[in-house]
This record gives sequence, C-alpha cells and structure tokens, in this order.
Amino acid sequence: MNLGNLFRKFKLEKVSLNLKAVQLEVSFQEADRDAAWDLYVEMLTRIVTQPLPPESGDEQAALESVYSLAPATREILRHHGRASIQFSKVAVPVLNQIIRPFTAKWHRESLAGAFDQEEKRMQFREELGSLQVELGNYNRMLAEIAGVEDLTDLEGTTGV
Repeated sequence: MNLGNLFRKFKLEKVSLNLKAVQLEVSFQEADRDAAWDLYVEMLTRIVTQPLPPESGDEQAALESVYSLAPATREILRHHGRASIQFSKVAVPVLNQIIRPFTAKWHRESLAGAFDQEEKRMQFREELGSLQVELGNYNRMLAEIAGVEDLTDLEGTTGV
C-alpha cells in the first residue's frame, strides 16, 4: 500500500505529503509494528481518544495530555530507532501537522488566560472534539499497523 492511500483509508486527509511521499510504498516490519503498538497504547489511554464531558475535566490538563504525545512519540521513535522508519513516515506528519498546530494554538491561548473564560473553554472543547475524531482515526491506523484488534471505540467514545 502506498502512504497516500494509507492516510486516506483512515480519513487523515488533513495530512499533507509531497507527491513523492504520497506515492511511497510502505511495508511495516516488526519494529514498525512494535512502535505503532507503543503509541497506540499511549493514545488509547489519553484524552485524545477519551471524552471530556462538559460537566467534568480540566482544559489545561487536557491540553497537557495532548501535548504529552509529542515527547512520547519522540521517545518511541528513538527507542525503536532506524528499524522503524516506515512507522516514522506515519507518526511524524501526524505529530507535525495535526497535533502540533492544536497544541501551539492552545498553549498560547492558555498563557493568555483563555481557560478563565467560559467562551474560550467551550471553543477549546469543541476543537478538542474535532481533534479527537482525527486522532481516533489515527489510533485505528496504529492498531492496523501493530496488527492488533482495535479498541479505540471499545467504550463508544470517539466517532468515525
């Protein structure tokens, strides 16, 4: 399967790849599957795939949980090394093009006191909901790469 088709299969069309990368054939090896499993578990147990009901939770803690995917992904990439290069072709664009813009925007907003304002808290939760849909799709992709049963929707928490 080529990289472009893989992203389309899991509805991750927001990820922009250059023409050469879109056409790259990917074949996942054991190290790729292990790395995908590690990140899958990280995401499965975080707010990125779990609901944040309006009556509970904390926006700052949710933002920090989303942000923590960046160092977790980097650590997984370092741990599995060059043998997981195919996984890197999936993880790096998602980190840079989906997760980073969200965290960059909301980090700045939080420093400006956004979470003290009801309207901004609601906006954050709405944008987090959209991010959760995208990252739920990404988590499904990780499950497929890892070769495991996907539990992303086990608790009925994210949409397709």
